This record gives sequence, C-alpha cells and structure tokens, in this order.
Amino acid sequence: MTDTGVPTGLVGFARALRHAGVPCGPDRTRAFVEALGHLDLTAAHVYWAGRLTLCSEPDDLPRYDAAFTAWFGGGPPRPPSARTRRAGRLAALTTGTGRSGRPPTLKVAASDAEVLRHRDIATLGPAEKRHLDELLAALRPVPPRRRTRRAEPARRGDPDPRRTLRAMLATGEPVRLARRRRAERPRRVVLLIDVSGSMKPYADALLRFAHVVARAMPVEVCTLGTRLTRVTRQLRHRDPGTALAAAARAVPDAEGGTRLGETLQVFLDRWGQRGAARRAVVVICSDGWERGDPALLAEQVARLSRLAHRVLWVNPHAGHDGYRPVQSGIAAALPHLDRLLAGHSLDTLRELLEEVRLA
Repeated sequence: MTDTGVPTGLVGFARALRHAGVPCGPDRTRAFVEALGHLDLTAAHVYWAGRLTLCSEPDDLPRYDAAFTAWFGGGPPRPPSARTRRAGRLAALTTGTGRSGRPPTLKVAASDAEVLRHRDIATLGPAEKRHLDELLAALRPVPPRRRTRRAEPARRGDPDPRRTLRAMLATGEPVRLARRRRAERPRRVVLLIDVSGSMKPYADALLRFAHVVARAMPVEVCTLGTRLTRVTRQLRHRDPGTALAAAARAVPDAEGGTRLGETLQVFLDRWGQRGAARRAVVVICSDGWERGDPALLAEQVARLSRLAHRVLWVNPHAGHDGYRPVQSGIAAALPHLDRLLAGHSLDTLRELLEEVRLA
C-alpha cells in the first residue's frame, strides 16, 4: 500500500490480527472502520487508527506491527518528532500558513467506506461490491424485543406473592417483598426478498444482508419471484460465500418475473398463518413491479398486516429523488404498510436495521 492508495480488506486485516493473537472483536473492528471514515487513507492514518482501536494492551503492539507489515507491506510509519509538531503548530498560530507559505486549505477526503455508505448499490463496480460485502459483514443487527406472558424476578415491578411466601416459610419470619416483571424475548423477523429481473442489481446485496440478519436473530427468509422459495436453512451457514451459493442453488426463478400477490399467498398459507408471521416484523424487499393481479397483492398484504406486528416495505427506488410509489404493486400494498423505506445503499440498510430494532 502507498501513502495515497486506498486499502481494501479492512475487516480481513482485523481477522488477520485475531489470528496473530490480538483480541480485536467485532466492536473494535467496527470502531476501526468508522475511524477511517473520518481520516485520509494514508498509510500513517490507517496504522494509527488501527493501533488505537484494535489494540487493548502494550503486549498487542509487537503483534500489531508485524501483522500490519505483512498485510499492507512496508514497515510501520514513525510518529513525527516533537520538534516537527511544535514547528507546525507555531507556524499555523502565528502566520496562518503552513510550511509551504501558502494559506491553509480545507482538505475533505472521504474513505472508500464513507463513500460506499451513500452510493447506490446498483452503480458499484466489482471491487466496490467486494468492499461492500465486507462492510455488510461488519454490521451487528440487534433483534427487536417483545414481552412474554411469563414473569421473571426483578428488583422493581409488581409484587410476587408466591416467591415472597416461599421465602417466609423457609425462614419463619417476614422477609423483603419479592417482585417480578414480564420477561422479554427476541421478536421474530421475516425477510421476503424479490429476486426478479428488475431487482437484479440489488438482490445479491439484499441476500448478503439477510445472511447477516439470519446469523444474529430468529428470522425466516424467503425469496419472491414467480414462486416462493424458503432459504432460511441455507443462510444459516456461517460462511457468507457458502451460504449465498447454497441459496442461489435453491432459488430456481432468479432474474425472472414477479408475482408478488401469488407468492405472498403461498407464504401465508404455508408458513405465515401457522406462526412464522404472527407478531413478527415482516420486511418485504421489492421494487413493487407486479405482473400478477394487484388486487390479489393488496388482499394478501392486508392479510399479512393483521397477523404481523409491523409490515415494512423496502423499495430501492424510494431513495431516489423524485420517486413516486406509482407502480401497480406498491400502490396496491401501500395502504396496508407501516413504513415504506429505501434500501439502495449501506446507509439505508443500517436505517432498516434500526427500524427493525425499534419495532
């Protein structure tokens, strides 16, 4: 890597550090990627951002230096001397100019991670898509929570007569009043992803996003096209490449037509009505182009909304300026949705995760 080059494989570098014995977990990896989003991508900035975020104790520093040299090439950059730092600060304070004698200019340089956050997935090149895959793998979804009918001990809450009485019988004297509250558990999430021809630029990224979600929370994942295909089991595999390849083999109608109403009806009859969609957060990822009967789609989305806790529709085109939900499918479903969201970039997918978490 050169001083002006753009490093790739940031998550891979963190993985190499773990193999070298540096305990940098997902939180430190995320902090490393976010720190680079505020810096110029020079070798020195990458080195010091990683050293500050990925290392937790002095014993990690030799391993970090060795891994940095092996991964990026070249030795670790040296910090500027105290004399150089003092001279630079003095010149800026006294004359308002840099060492070159020219007035300082504001340099705005965003890293590739920062740029990819807002880029439309459909416009990315092969190298950018590979980097996007790494950024998607670094996401840490938090499942929504729901209250159950069961109670659990708590410091605050309603009195628990049974536990209080048992404690009194055990000791033979009055005891502190026991309390309880309703227990919580993760709420199920259902992802229905359109893999028709019109969704081809986004389908792969959405399936990778579904793989990240499937690894973090209870989820059901199905693809929609001319037929419905359940790919939950395939996406449970730990390795993203293996999971996506298995899902691709299981989906026979990729890049074909779209019959959203019919496929939603199959989902509800086969899995949704029996419990998969009950009190769940259901996310439909589609551009809304419907080759079937829009009235059937409206009927099935209304049926889904009566079963689910919330129904979110993610339309990649909703993030574009001037978008109007005029496609036959989305126009028919819109009255029965809780939210219509964009899903065309990494940032909008992060917003979707936040929307799901707060559901």
